[in-house]
Amino acid sequence: MIIAPRGTHDILPSESYRWHLIEDKIKEICLEFGYKEIRTPMFESTELFERGVGDTTDVVQKEMYTFLDKGGRSVTLRPEGTSPIVRSFVESSLYAQPQPTKLYYLYPCFRYEKPQAGRLREFHQFGVEVMGADTAAVDAEVISLAMQVFSRLNVTGIELNINSIGCPKCRAAYNEKLKAFFKPHLGELCETCRQRYEKNPLRILDCKVKSCKAIYNHAPVLLDNICEDCAAHFEQLKRYLEVMEIPYQIDATIVRGLDYYTKTVFEIISKNKGSEGTICGGGRYNGLIAEIGGPEMTGVGFAMGLERLLLVLESLDLIPENLERPDIFIANVGDQADLFVQKLVYGLRNAGISAERDYLSRSVKAQMKYANKTGAQFSAVIGDDDIAAKSASVKNMQTGETDNVPFDHLAEFIKTNTMTR
Repeated sequence: MIIAPRGTHDILPSESYRWHLIEDKIKEICLEFGYKEIRTPMFESTELFERGVGDTTDVVQKEMYTFLDKGGRSVTLRPEGTSPIVRSFVESSLYAQPQPTKLYYLYPCFRYEKPQAGRLREFHQFGVEVMGADTAAVDAEVISLAMQVFSRLNVTGIELNINSIGCPKCRAAYNEKLKAFFKPHLGELCETCRQRYEKNPLRILDCKVKSCKAIYNHAPVLLDNICEDCAAHFEQLKRYLEVMEIPYQIDATIVRGLDYYTKTVFEIISKNKGSEGTICGGGRYNGLIAEIGGPEMTGVGFAMGLERLLLVLESLDLIPENLERPDIFIANVGDQADLFVQKLVYGLRNAGISAERDYLSRSVKAQMKYANKTGAQFSAVIGDDDIAAKSASVKNMQTGETDNVPFDHLAEFIKTNTMTR
């Protein structure tokens, strides 16, 4: 038997309604915030991620699905959402339109890493990106949109952590301090971090190896070494969050795992049992658009893992009953009724009614047993007499009550009496 690749997951019909629940809520919120959807290709030129994400990051060094296509070009399955959107922003000259550009996406990404709860090799992300605005008000709006998603889904037990990792100017000076700090410990660092020491010492602070963690926990703090401009931006961000009454904690250890971040970085953490960990993260990326070939423009955004969000909802028992069920199941008795029901069901569907019928030539008893399994709200059994009378007895499957309804009023009856799907 051929099975799904390790680290992937089939979203079965019994689960897909959960995804509809959160995706519909996300789209509703994005519309209210003025964000428009963008969809980019599933694979991109490998160079895009090497330049955008950074060749010293774990994503590029260890986790990308990269291969040569039949033309000998190196392509990579999308490991994150921001770089492709910035590439599209530049390639499509969206920078020439009135700014800011406010976008959101809902699509799968791919990373080769050890599969675990809420972390798969094919995973799904919701994210937003805002290009062309440099004020801390935009950072605050992006954060508030993420928090609004959790609020609308009734998620509790989360914590917003913020930090500033400065700009290239103040980070260059900080990197020299890091090098001086790590130099006596080079022999104790893992091989990857020894390479990062020369190219990008900030990335050492993102290492997950315990021996490296034990060392960098005592390193100089970046937040204490940012320039006046970055410090003022961070203070303004805090004011905006406070005026919106969004509680936050300052976590000076946040550096995020991608090289394009500047100034604001943030993470939203779940404290709920069974779903602990980061469920949303993002920040500002002021140099990325120019790095990918566009003009000197700023950007800010976040990414939220939908698998992890579902884990949080499950841990809080916030997944509602599946209401994706037929409005009516129509059984038939006899050949004439079989044809009539085919026409009737088609007409109901054209009228916006979710209607089902039997396709296995079952007995009436078996058809009604199946109707129960579908969860249909109403049912009807149609035979020759009903066709002649131009009406049928319609049963409410929850209450057992019946009504005689003319066929030409059936759609109206169902729309009036059915519960919201």
